[in-house]
Amino acid sequence: MDIIDIAVTALGQAGFKFQFGECIVYIDPYLSDSVEKMEGEMCRRMVPIRIAPSLINDADYVLITHAHIDHCDPETIIPISVASPLCKFVCPGEVAFILKELGIEDNRIIIATENWLTISRVLKIRAVPAAHPVIERDLQGNLRCVGYVFEFNARRIYHSGDTSLCAELLSTLSTLGTIDIAILPVNERNYYRERDGIIGNMTVREAFTMATDIGVKVFVPMHWDMFKVNSVFREEIQLLYELIRPDFKLIFNPTVI
Repeated sequence: MDIIDIAVTALGQAGFKFQFGECIVYIDPYLSDSVEKMEGEMCRRMVPIRIAPSLINDADYVLITHAHIDHCDPETIIPISVASPLCKFVCPGEVAFILKELGIEDNRIIIATENWLTISRVLKIRAVPAAHPVIERDLQGNLRCVGYVFEFNARRIYHSGDTSLCAELLSTLSTLGTIDIAILPVNERNYYRERDGIIGNMTVREAFTMATDIGVKVFVPMHWDMFKVNSVFREEIQLLYELIRPDFKLIFNPTVI
């Protein structure tokens, strides 16, 4: 089967726009200054707002991984829901409650489950666990924090959401077949960040090791560039890649995958 390119726009933090053929999917778009308004100047965004959310009139689906405001931002979600009135939102149950409180209709909200969901003629998705900082499920048994695996044109793309590494996550991914592209956070957990209320994710080295373990061909780092207090130097990621020399290709802010 011929490879069909997927157009990508990196939106900063964990946010991306993907064009899977005729289906346009946004995941975790953060296109405002909400975090700075809540947390102060230390959380001023370092990545410019790529597009005003009120101008996003092409969204077929918006996927949200969890309820933290840099992933589920009312100042982004509400304008998108208005500008793209046919758009549906896929999210954990906790996020679904937030969206309903924001006025988004029930029939536009799909709870993310650990089963494959066909969302277009060419695209399937399913939720996988995210340990943020541990894997948790709600009273209905659904994951509170998720990553997503996309299956498109015989390729699988994995966006992990915010996650640390754990055995259950690796076990789940191993049942899904080859993961061709992994989009993983690299902003690390450490004492000082957690003391300040910042729940981190994998280190760069952990993320590289995980990518090698699951056999990806392409690695895209995320969650490293938005807030100074929770950032990683691009040079740090690049240098470790050059020193370790893993088998996968490292791509920052891809425009096509």
